[in-house]
Amino acid sequence: MANNTDTAFAQIPMQSVGPLKLIGDVVADDLMIPMATYETPLWPSVARGARVAHHAGGIRVTVIDERMTRSIVLEAPNAAEARQAMHSLQARHEDLQSLVRESSQYAILIDTHFQIIGKLLYIRLAFTTGDASGHNMVTNAADRLIPWVLSEYPALSYVSISGNLCTDKKVSAVNGLLGRGKNVVCETTISRKLCQRFLKTTPEALVDLHIKKDLIGSIAAGSLRSANAHVANMLLGFYLATGQDAANIVEGSQAINHAEVTAEGDLYFSTTLPNLIVGTVGNGKGLDFVQTNLEQLGCLDARPAGDNARRLACIAAACAFCGELSLLAAQTNPGELMAAHLKLERQTHTDATGKHD
Repeated sequence: MANNTDTAFAQIPMQSVGPLKLIGDVVADDLMIPMATYETPLWPSVARGARVAHHAGGIRVTVIDERMTRSIVLEAPNAAEARQAMHSLQARHEDLQSLVRESSQYAILIDTHFQIIGKLLYIRLAFTTGDASGHNMVTNAADRLIPWVLSEYPALSYVSISGNLCTDKKVSAVNGLLGRGKNVVCETTISRKLCQRFLKTTPEALVDLHIKKDLIGSIAAGSLRSANAHVANMLLGFYLATGQDAANIVEGSQAINHAEVTAEGDLYFSTTLPNLIVGTVGNGKGLDFVQTNLEQLGCLDARPAGDNARRLACIAAACAFCGELSLLAAQTNPGELMAAHLKLERQTHTDATGKHD
């Protein structure tokens, strides 16, 4: 591998679907969303969700929070020493932030969370990271902080730059509770007429399925902070098309749908995605097709640091929202899901014996 200087590229089918209309924290109209996926029925499914939401006035997107985290783990002689160091560090935010500034002009330490397990001290550091997703930025900042902490608190010793409390690319409760990435809510209200015309279902049928599938089914499955149909599908397609670290769909897919029939008999539908880890600069963003897609989404414009990444997160969330809405609608109708896959995915071909598959 050390002598291999050639780079090979995997080929994944990619299409842009939509049009998408966003209102709220991001305003956009007639936006086409690039998705790279082998599951080609996703394209018309997301397009259907985008189309009905567009007719309903658009998808309202709201960024609740944003942060990237790295948790370091240090060891004390005993729990009392760990507690003493924790209490002292809790009062020294400005000292920590001054060191963070030396690591990056964009990294800003916004929060710290401490846990003591036995004599181990876990410090979960939360940062804003501008337009970068921030994996390397926060690790670099933590690398700067550790020597200072060890010099200020000689009773402590190094264990790891990452103590798994971050939590990076693993299913956890901590990310949903404390946040990691962009926390985005997508919501819209769709009239009964539009539900019947575009989704071939009723508000009551979709809400009933949401309760029995997303909520009760997820509880029965032991899902962790997750109540959705297939958010990972849309996120993966979107992440691959926009140069994101695709492994982040692990925590990104911990999303929660909510559906109600309004007093007027219409459908209120929302998808909350608390762990969207995306960026418009950094590794993977220099590829030609990624630059083209980010430009298409309006995420390479001259804006204050962080605005492009927030815009991208809102679009990613809206993409997931559209796929959720469309799939749930399909599953209210017996046979529709499989019929769509058979029509869109399978191709009739003749084998060596002349028989059709």
